[in-house]
Amino acid sequence: MTATPPIHARPMRDNADYWRMRRLLIDTVPITPIAFNWDMRRLDGKRFYNEDLDANRLLRRPVQLWESDQGQLAGYVLAEGAGDAHIQVHPDYRYLEGEMIAWVEEALATTNAESGRRELELVVNEYDALRQQLLAERGFVKMSYGGMCRHLRLGYQPLPAPELADGYTLRATDPDDLADCRRIADLLNAAFGRTFHNAAEYQNFARFAPCFRRDLDLVAVAPDGSFAAYIGIPYDEVNRRGIFEPVCTHPAHQRKGLARALMLEGFHRLRAIGAIDATVDTGDAVPANAFYTAMGFTEAYKSMAWRKEW
Repeated sequence: MTATPPIHARPMRDNADYWRMRRLLIDTVPITPIAFNWDMRRLDGKRFYNEDLDANRLLRRPVQLWESDQGQLAGYVLAEGAGDAHIQVHPDYRYLEGEMIAWVEEALATTNAESGRRELELVVNEYDALRQQLLAERGFVKMSYGGMCRHLRLGYQPLPAPELADGYTLRATDPDDLADCRRIADLLNAAFGRTFHNAAEYQNFARFAPCFRRDLDLVAVAPDGSFAAYIGIPYDEVNRRGIFEPVCTHPAHQRKGLARALMLEGFHRLRAIGAIDATVDTGDAVPANAFYTAMGFTEAYKSMAWRKEW
């Protein structure tokens, strides 16, 4: 019988750790259910979607790694925002999750300014009975909100040709053109009701994130030259998977079939490079999920927030 290797926890130290963290995400795709861990695009965004790359947002976060004496990475935990946590773990080391959750409670919980109580939230897949049990035992309660991941196997199904509304054109973005980057930022802000997106963060992601591919970064251009719709398809080359993120249309150009045309073009391009499948993460909004269903995506899993206050 093989002995369980000693595992030690430590904070993330440097950019070399990022590459090891990324590799764990890629390596676990074939041996876990869809979206058991993050797709590598999400981690790439934490590292490169930043107007100041030298700031390295990952290193500014509390990130804890669990590894063997030989440097084998068993898993890690990081936060996206205040009072949340995300566990990434190799399935061979799931016995560590109780220890990981204990660290999360100590390091990542926030204090509510009004009540003075500690707060913490994790999002857990509905199929993950083990993690739900661990959280319930520690006093977490499942909330009524969450999201889902949708999946599409490309296979040999017939793919319609994309058709754009009159006056609109389809092309790939040009991250070397700062004007393109500004138009992407403007579209993201308008589509998602934000103000913080800027040209530099998008340009850095496009230039340096390993998952970015120019030929899979597509826009619908309006007659006035503005960007009317946009889809990015980061690509997991090892697992031959496209990840649709983001998918958005400017409010002034909705209901023209632009997102559908871009997604169809994305399907064709993915198939041309040998992709096997694609995923898209969604919230629980009914119209968005109806759209993805119409595009051929099926629900791979639901996830729900689990929350603790103490």
